[in-house]
Formats: sequence, structure tokens, C-alpha cells
Amino acid sequence: MCALTAAALTSTLLITSAGAASHEPTADEVRIHDVQGSTRISPLAGEEVREVAGIVTGVRGEGSRGFWIQDEEPDDDPATSEGVFVYTGKEAPAVLVGDRVRVSGTVAEYRPDGEDSGNQSLTQITAPEVTVDSSGNELPDPVRLDARRIPRAYAPKGGGEGGVEDRELRPRAFALDLYESLEGMNVEVRDSRVVGPSTSYGELWVTVTPRENPSARGGSVYGSYRDQNAGRLKIKSLADPDENPFPAADTGDRLTGRTEGPLDYDEFGGYTLAAAELGKVERRGLERERTRPQRRDELAVATYNVENLHPGNDAEKFERLARGIARDLAAPDIVALEEIQDNNGPEDDGETAADRTLETLIEAIVDAGGPRYEWRGIDPEDKADGGEPGGNIRTAFLFNPERVTAEDRPGGDATTPTAVERRDGRASLTLSPGRVDPADEAWEDSRKPLAAQFAFRGEPVIVVANHFSSKGGDEPLHGRFQPPNRVSETQRLAQAESVNSFVRDALKIDRKAQIVVLGDINDFEFSGTTKALTAGGALRSTAYALPRDERYTYVFQGNSQILDQTLVSPAIRRYDYDIVHTNAEFADQISDHDPQVLRFRP
Repeated sequence: MCALTAAALTSTLLITSAGAASHEPTADEVRIHDVQGSTRISPLAGEEVREVAGIVTGVRGEGSRGFWIQDEEPDDDPATSEGVFVYTGKEAPAVLVGDRVRVSGTVAEYRPDGEDSGNQSLTQITAPEVTVDSSGNELPDPVRLDARRIPRAYAPKGGGEGGVEDRELRPRAFALDLYESLEGMNVEVRDSRVVGPSTSYGELWVTVTPRENPSARGGSVYGSYRDQNAGRLKIKSLADPDENPFPAADTGDRLTGRTEGPLDYDEFGGYTLAAAELGKVERRGLERERTRPQRRDELAVATYNVENLHPGNDAEKFERLARGIARDLAAPDIVALEEIQDNNGPEDDGETAADRTLETLIEAIVDAGGPRYEWRGIDPEDKADGGEPGGNIRTAFLFNPERVTAEDRPGGDATTPTAVERRDGRASLTLSPGRVDPADEAWEDSRKPLAAQFAFRGEPVIVVANHFSSKGGDEPLHGRFQPPNRVSETQRLAQAESVNSFVRDALKIDRKAQIVVLGDINDFEFSGTTKALTAGGALRSTAYALPRDERYTYVFQGNSQILDQTLVSPAIRRYDYDIVHTNAEFADQISDHDPQVLRFRP
């Protein structure tokens, strides 16, 4: 018999509910399902409970230390969980899986990442006093999560101050309600397809609903705000990574056998199976794609987010990016690059030039067998364009001078906008390269679009490289507000309107102007941002030229989704468009985005 005590959570992590309980059992009657209640917030939040009984089903000795217990005597209500997390603070849990314990402490609701995050809360018992009555007991049978159990509908609707937290759980109607009704309980998945590759944090994503929006290569496509892929589930191991390293897995691999453990909740994906027993990864040999070379009379324009590239990166990153451009993208004629950092990367000393970054990449492309590209770009003002502090990320162009001519018009700088004028009856840039509307507040603390004019076989083509503002600050899909508020979309809508206006000005001068707008739009092909970009028929998204199961450039929390886009003006009627899946689906990735390439005959 032993007892342990740990420091309680700080007040900023507590959500109290004074007087909210409709049922107040006496101390010796309190069981785990009384602590959990039938909504997301415990009816006993903020109250002391005594000798809550359960079997230890999992122990976490690092990070948020503690252990899970589960009642051996469940009630008849499917909405009330029979498991709960016991938070031990700085103290390592002094219990073992299989211990039968009694826990006294304070019921609390922990909100991962704070009150403003939009996350749901995790019910737990804090400042615990623990009595171990026996050891080596059998664990409660796990609840199996599979396609028969997971509702198709993802979440109930709920806004206002509490969102869905005060709603009675309906686990047969909504996937998020089902997961909440199992919070802290022992669950299992079997023979599940990996839909989000393993990460350096020792986690991966599977789907337990394999027929739900499958991608062509084994993932789950996120193609609508109304269809969030309810069967996605994060898997994280409770094992010591030094003794049991987390297995590498790519999208499309399978997590075979049984994976079992308590159902947790965190800010990095919501409901998570904290695996006390982890299945084996069966590799399916997913291969990186290679696109076809452009034909002699085709112009190939690509876009690639190279993820904070600067000369301080190791040589392997440059080598792999170079091979990707020279081989996988078949040496496009023009490459729009996003996340090019300045010459000393995140060092914050006022440096803004990125010539060494770009020239290092160009040399690596030559070494990889590609052409000797030239580059065009404009250095931003220091700290004005967001991104990693000190990095001064920006967009830039590479182009193959053997195939393409840059029609340079000098004078472009960080603050001077380029415009469109009539020249020889055609739409032409006043500055090339030049920035699009850099003073517009839409681009505050964000990357400004870079426009440049090129000639291919005598035909002028205007290309606009973009990196719209990020989705940071949006409420999560798994959060307490449903549908989640996408606050970051406001700025992207304004950015899209700015670019759309620029393109429409060009089309007023020359309706046959050939314009390609591309880059990391940080939004989906069905989003309001894309609708604003294409408003008035100025542009159309090439994403819809692909089958639905191939429309993705990024994998986030098990959802394969489009963030990078290529759009074309009406004069570009026939084209060949390819998203080249080389990064996002793989554990070993050189960037978290997949590149894409557009081929057409100007």
C-alpha cells in the first residue's frame, strides 16, 4: 500500500463549475462515470473526490505525467466514460499498469494550449493521493474502434461561450461525442491504414474507417468543410523511446495487429490513442512520384515550398531539393519558390538578402544534373513579412535561360508596387520582378506576391508567386466550437482580392493575357479564399483537372488536403497539371509540402 501527492494544476489550467452539478453523490459513492458525467465538462469540476476506484490502464512518465484508471463496474449510460486521467505533476507516477487503486484529489478540466485555443478540455483528477490495493490485475476489455462504431457525422453544432461543452453527448450520432464518451478508457484499433506519416514526436495517424474518402495513395482526402474524415485517430506510444523507438511509417502503410491503450486528448490533434501496446508497421513501399518532362513547345511552371531554406541548412537538404527539381519535377522552365530565407537564416541581425540561399540551390541543381537556373527576387524589409523570426522569408523565381527569357523591368523593391500597362498591344508589367500591392494592409506581416514577366518562344507570360498568411489562430476541427471559426481566413480573403484585382487589371488591358498565379495559398480549393481568387472569371483553379482522390499537397492531422495551388487566366485553355507527391506523405521528408507543375503551350 502506498500513497503519493503531486502539485495541483495552476489556476490558468482549471475550469471550475461551481454549483453546476445536478447529481451530487456522497464521497464514498463517487465513481469514475460520476466524475466524467454525460457532457464534456465534469459535473464535479473544482470539487474534492475521495477514493475513486479503478484499474491502472496506462502510465505516462514524461511530459504531462500521470496515469489512467478505469472502473471495473461501468454504468448503463453510453455517454459517461469509465476512464479518467490522474495528473501527478512533477512527480513520476508511483503505480504500475494492472494496479487496483483508489484516488482522492480535485476534479479539474485541463484545456491544452490555454483558454483561447478553442480546444476541448480533458477531465482529470489533480493533486492526487493514491492507494494501491493490489497489483497484476487484468485490464478492462478495450473498446474496439472501427468503421461499425464510428458515426459518419463528425461533430454536433455549437457556438457561443461554451460551444458544444454543455451539450449532452450523443455517441451514436457524432464521432467527437463518441470519442469524448470514451475519454480515458482503454480502446484498441486493429489493422488500420496509416493516413498521416510518423513524425519526430513519435506519433502517426490512422483511419479506422478505410472507405472514408481514400486518396489514390492511401491517405484520407479532406475535400469539404462538411466532411472531416471522422475515422482519423492519432496514435502515440507510451513506451520509452530509447528502449522502444517509434516505428517509421509512410501514408498507405498499415499498423497491423492490435494497438491498445487509453484514449487521451491533446492540442496537437485532439483524441489520441496513448498506446501501451503498439502494433507493427507493415510497410507498403510508397514511392515518390516523378512527373513527365515538358515537350519542346510546352512551358513548364512549377511551385515548391522549400520550408525555411537558408545556407545554414545541411547539404543534404539542398541536395534533395535539387534532385527533386531536376529529376522529380523534370527541370521546369520556371520555378516559384516559397520560404526562401535570407543569407543567415533565423539569425536576427538585419540581413535581408537571399542571394547566397538561391545560388547555393542553383549550384546543387547543376550538381544533380539539372540546368543552370537564374533567379529573380526582391528582398523584403527586415521583419516585415512574417515567418520564422530573423528569417525574412520570401518568394523567388528560378528560370532556365536556355528555354525562357526574363523580361526585366528595373526598379522593383520591397515597397514599390508593380502595375500592368499596355505595351505593343499586350499586357506588360511596369516592374519585373515587382511586388503586387505591397502597401495594402492585406499583406501586413505577410509575404508579398512577386510578379515577373517571362517570354517563351516569343510569347509573354506573367507569373505571380504567392505565399498567403498561415492558418495560425484557427480553431481546430476537434475543438469545442463547431463549426470551428477560421479567423485566419479574413486576411487570406483580402489577399486573394488583392491578387484578383491585379489580374483583372491585366485582363482589362489584354483579355488574352497569359497569367499564372501559384504558390502556397494556405487554403483549400473549395475555400472562400479560392473563390475570391477566381471571382469574375479572372482565374480558374487547376486542381479540378485532377480526380478528387489526387487533390492534395499537404497532410495535416491525417487529412490529405490542398494548400498549394496553381490558377490560370482564361487564355490558358489547355494545360496539363500535376501534383508531384514527394514529401507530404513520407516520414522522411525534405519539406512538408508537395510541389506541383503546370505545362501548357503559350
